[in-house]
Amino acid sequence: MKIDHIAIWTYNLEGLRDFYIRYFDASSNEIYYNHSKEFRSYFLTFNGDCRLEIMEMPRIPASKNDPMKQYVGLIHFAINMGNRERVDQLTEILRKDGYKVIGEPRFTGDGNYESIVLDPDGNRVELMA
Repeated sequence: MKIDHIAIWTYNLEGLRDFYIRYFDASSNEIYYNHSKEFRSYFLTFNGDCRLEIMEMPRIPASKNDPMKQYVGLIHFAINMGNRERVDQLTEILRKDGYKVIGEPRFTGDGNYESIVLDPDGNRVELMA
């Protein structure tokens, strides 16, 4: 078994899609649109098997979670950058482009090298090597 995809609700479908394409080299399918539900979505594919589905529908309520705090449930997803230099480079690019870095590049207790940034919707994205 394997994880096929992770899904995220958004109010900014095109902006979130552009973020992952621009900074993480994701590729995207054509938009799926269900007119009766006013549901739109994209599947973003990275260099691997797991995909990210980003979805938009007007009546979905906003999350009450504060991205700066920890809550039960999905808290982040990680993208393997391949090496420490790429983690450092992308962290700095995202910072300069106005995205919030909430975890500076560092070695973790389990031996990974990572930083944590917030995407345009405030989702935690771990950059790791």
